Amino acid sequence: MINKKIWHEELHCHLGQYFLIDKMLYQEKNKYHDIKIFNNSIMGKIMTIDNIVQTTEKDEFIYHEMLSHVPIFAHGSIKDVLIIGGGDGGILREISRHNNINNITMVEIDISIINLCKKYFPKHNNNAYEDPRLELIIDNGLDFVKKTNKKFDLIVSDSTDPVGPGKSLFLSDFYFNCKKSLKKNGIFVAQNGVSFFQKNEIISTYKNLKKYFYDTSFYQAAIPTYYGGTMMFAWGSDNIELRLNNLEQLKSRIKKTKLIFNYYSPQIHISSFSLPQYIINTLDES
Repeated sequence: MINKKIWHEELHCHLGQYFLIDKMLYQEKNKYHDIKIFNNSIMGKIMTIDNIVQTTEKDEFIYHEMLSHVPIFAHGSIKDVLIIGGGDGGILREISRHNNINNITMVEIDISIINLCKKYFPKHNNNAYEDPRLELIIDNGLDFVKKTNKKFDLIVSDSTDPVGPGKSLFLSDFYFNCKKSLKKNGIFVAQNGVSFFQKNEIISTYKNLKKYFYDTSFYQAAIPTYYGGTMMFAWGSDNIELRLNNLEQLKSRIKKTKLIFNYYSPQIHISSFSLPQYIINTLDES
């Protein structure tokens, strides 16, 4: 008897992609998410939430390096960081590599995501959950920034798509409360989907961020898992100079850390803010 191949089907924006499920490792629906984890011969282990691919072993480094190191090296003196979401541990791993950071607060709504990723994706966190600088809080991200009195140099929103629990992390109220939780010269960054197919998301984010930040923009990275072009990352700060670092300045900051990367580089950093004209036109027209 020949085993019938089983595929994960991800449909979005009238298009879709398929991943062959070589072996289903975990499948369960809790009060927050419908979670699946499976093996794929090309991408390694893959996690989907509500049938949307969230992370893979093969290319996670691109996403996590860009969402972490671009704002850290742009700022140059990050001490206190807030991560909202990011239960797979990848952002935490990259941020914890910076020894000059004093405190890392991480707010994740679903403890099961953390526990599952510790089990099935241990390289994502690489023991970063044991970092003594980490304060892990299980809470809704919007609720946390509404009530916290802490101030941060950097806030990273590593959320799912704007559906279900993740929807609140794309609202004007969330951006307002993130802004009030930032120190002077603080930076807010967030994943913002693939703009070619999710045009309304960047328009909405741009309009809402502009209400609270003097300098609002996006930067980008090509990540194979997220089909449809380049992944966009939202950027908000009141200091436009932080987005305009020169090459030598970035090289100097990176050299001091002695860190080695698989995707991020000072050249990539600078070029990532050079947006395609169709995105610039979209933002201008909004």
